[in-house]
Amino acid sequence: METAAITRAVPGDAERRIALRRMKRVATSLLAVAAVVFAVSFALQDEIAWMGYVRAAAEGAMVGAIADWFAVTALFRHPLGLPIPHTAIIPRRKDEIGASLGAFVEHEFLSDEVVLGKLRSIGISRRVGGWLAAPENAERVTAEASVAARGVLTMLGDDDVEDVIERLARRHLFEPEWGPAIGRIGAQLVAADQQRAAVDAVLEKAESWLAGHPEAFGRMVSERLPRWVPGFVDRLVDDRAHREVLAFVRAVRADDAHPLRLAIDRYLAELADDLQHDPAMIARVERLKAELLASPRVREFAGEAWAAVKATLVDGLADPSSELRTGLRAAIVEVGTRLATDDALAAKVDDWVTDAAAYVVRNYRHEIAGVITETVERWDPRETTEKLELQVGRDLQFIRINGTVVGALAGVAIYAVATGVHALAISM
Repeated sequence: METAAITRAVPGDAERRIALRRMKRVATSLLAVAAVVFAVSFALQDEIAWMGYVRAAAEGAMVGAIADWFAVTALFRHPLGLPIPHTAIIPRRKDEIGASLGAFVEHEFLSDEVVLGKLRSIGISRRVGGWLAAPENAERVTAEASVAARGVLTMLGDDDVEDVIERLARRHLFEPEWGPAIGRIGAQLVAADQQRAAVDAVLEKAESWLAGHPEAFGRMVSERLPRWVPGFVDRLVDDRAHREVLAFVRAVRADDAHPLRLAIDRYLAELADDLQHDPAMIARVERLKAELLASPRVREFAGEAWAAVKATLVDGLADPSSELRTGLRAAIVEVGTRLATDDALAAKVDDWVTDAAAYVVRNYRHEIAGVITETVERWDPRETTEKLELQVGRDLQFIRINGTVVGALAGVAIYAVATGVHALAISM
């Protein structure tokens, strides 16, 4: 398997490297001191009786120091470069260590009890809500979300979006029959007298136009009279027709029960019924719909709609003072405030987050822990060893120092016991 070097420096590596070298020098210096003391005491032990105890202490210190040096070194590399069995444990068993670490994390840290218990205890919704309720945090979230949204809008292809809009329009607007739907809406409007507002608007507009354009109305009437009619008769007819039509429109406006109003209501009610139940009317509406569907304006409408929406969104997201950004920021603050103060809502959100985490943990804990195993497998053995030694090597040097001290004490103790037993045997 191809391995990857660990090239990213961990903060503090330089300080750890200096501390590791210092502790190695201290431990090695103690071994050297013990060797010098052993050499001196060994030479003088026949002349000075108590030098035997010093020699025994120095000898034990050397044995302890060398043994612990071998043990510590064997974790990371072969001592003295010799391929001694069961040495260089970390680089040789790196993959097994990674697999064991991944399994440990999977079963101990990603268990349901640990993950769900922690989530229930920290109150996620209240913490998130309190953070979002702060205006500066809401502004930060809004800014980040705006940048992300603008990036998404930039990446979206206009043609693709227009295709989606066109397909949605065809599926939801053009595929269903229009006649029955329009008829049902029209029947409901007529039943609720909602058509009266439209009729009043038309009548108001008609009255306003007639009152302001008597000459234009008069010309429409006089142009239809025979040419042999005298001019003064034309003017009389124009004036009379204008006054009658204007009076009629005003009468219709003033009387809610006017026959024209009732006739319009009956016509609209019959039209709504025909749109729902008359096959001929339904077919006629469908033909009109088919003509509209075949028009290139449908595609043009999709393009124009998307262009307008996109431009509005991009401009609104780019401007911190826009209504879109302001509304989003206010919504975030409101959501945060509700999460922080509404116990029922906070409980629902916590339950939702806990359920989602439980689903992820139960279904993907092996894959999550597998990241550790796969990452360790990709590491270069040599650099992995160096990184691990930087993290724990300084503390391991204390093992060498302690071994030197304990070896010295053990050597003195063993020599003292042996000397005492020997003296006792001689005396007996």
